[in-house]
Amino acid sequence: MCLAVPGKVVSIDGESAVVDYDGVKRKANIAFVDVKKGDYVLVHAGFAIQKIDETEAKKSIGLLKEMVDDEQ
Repeated sequence: MCLAVPGKVVSIDGESAVVDYDGVKRKANIAFVDVKKGDYVLVHAGFAIQKIDETEAKKSIGLLKEMVDDEQ
């Protein structure tokens, strides 16, 4: 099973971006998507694979938080 994680693009440098995953920031390759600072993306294996709507991204982030909270 594969999992793509939603995050917000906070900065861009060429084909690389810093993506904020609810407070955790990591670099991701954005060569496959047309995004700008402030956009939300789904990231899989270090690559942004799709731009997504902010509302859907926040819903997904909430669900992921619920899953983690249920495991603790």
